[in-house]
Amino acid sequence: MVDFIHNHKDLYGVEAICRILPIATSTYYRTLDLADNPEHRAKRDLHDLHHAEQIKRIWQESSGRYGVRKVWQKLKREGYIVARCTVARLMQQLGIQGVWRGKNKQTTRSRDDQKRAADLVKRNFSADHPDQLWVADFTYIQTHSGWVYTAFMIDVFSRAIVGWKVSTRMNTDMVLDALEQALHARGMPKNVIHHSDRGVQYLSIRYTHR
Repeated sequence: MVDFIHNHKDLYGVEAICRILPIATSTYYRTLDLADNPEHRAKRDLHDLHHAEQIKRIWQESSGRYGVRKVWQKLKREGYIVARCTVARLMQQLGIQGVWRGKNKQTTRSRDDQKRAADLVKRNFSADHPDQLWVADFTYIQTHSGWVYTAFMIDVFSRAIVGWKVSTRMNTDMVLDALEQALHARGMPKNVIHHSDRGVQYLSIRYTHR
């Protein structure tokens, strides 16, 4: 989870991400401080070295087919306790990856038969003032309890998160709640352009008619 915050902090900000997940910002910064401690860093490096050896072994045994998920699952079956994000980081450092078969985890599903709203942005993601353009974003993270999905509404002018919703289910309700929160938080602004991707969650009748 700390790796997730670190990778997205430049876009959303540490405080906003911690508030949404939720996790205390002090926990995040304390973890970073521990990482900078020489003794802790030395122990982590030893763990990384050991895990990297096992990761490479499993990857080689799969003839280079296994990606992060399957390597991580094999490690768990063999009794190794290691976070999936650590496996991803070490595989990247080792320069190895699995065979991609075109089936990533699906966060949005397109529907050709679903009526689409007009694209008013035309890929021009810029704004001259607040509440001129909001962009919907969607991400997910795996926890010990399963997948957690987060829908964001971002004001393009300030890059501030103006609305969000966290859920264990990926559906229209969560993205609609994020939009409702943004509208009420910003005082129901007039003429705001709202841009989203074109997955089913964002193309439902309730969502497009809001």
